[in-house]
Amino acid sequence: MPVMRSFSIFSCRPGASDLVEAGCELVRITAPTVEDAANLKAIRDRLRALGIRVPLVADIHFNPRAALEAAWRTGRVKPEPYESARALLDDLDKAFAPALAVATGWWLTGSVYLQLAAGIVVVLGHSFPVFLKFRGGKGGATCIGVLAYVMPWGIPLYPAFFGLSLLITRYPTLSYSIAFLCYPFLAAFVYHSVVYIIFSVVLLLIPFIRYIPRIVEMKQKSGAGGWKHVAVRRNLKDRL
Repeated sequence: MPVMRSFSIFSCRPGASDLVEAGCELVRITAPTVEDAANLKAIRDRLRALGIRVPLVADIHFNPRAALEAAWRTGRVKPEPYESARALLDDLDKAFAPALAVATGWWLTGSVYLQLAAGIVVVLGHSFPVFLKFRGGKGGATCIGVLAYVMPWGIPLYPAFFGLSLLITRYPTLSYSIAFLCYPFLAAFVYHSVVYIIFSVVLLLIPFIRYIPRIVEMKQKSGAGGWKHVAVRRNLKDRL
């Protein structure tokens, strides 16, 4: 196994070559992030150009998105049931813990404003972590937990919006983002609360801001397809 990450294509190639020359019949390359996994195909192509055709194994560090990226780039992946279950539990925890924080805010103060403030704080804390070297996500699962607790009528509506959007766009990430739009409407037409409308809009702006760099990156990669290719994919495996 080379000591370099796959993000460093040029340093990985000689490391893999040295291993093969030493007699290795398989080369494992660490790919802890989506960016690392995206480079696996380039590394494989460079090795094949040198006549080296040993199997490459991606060492994925508890990151299902990196595993999917590795599969899409190379066409092969061997999922581990334990890792899939762990990833699912992690996402459930991201939703449950914020809901618990909001419930605690209500229990301690009885104030709806402090309850909503607690929801915003936990999403901010997940999206922009400042301690323990925690690498936060974009806050999508955290928002789901907070909004589902505050406005439980959204629990059946959110999957419906997600499914409809996925049928149209064939883009899971965009679909779950679009599904969030049901909450401001719920706040207006079901809960009849201006406070809930403002709260849901402010809360959803947090993951949107975190996702702007990725949107810009996809636009740059879309080429002639432009914004249409960014928003609507040919199939579920079509990635930018």
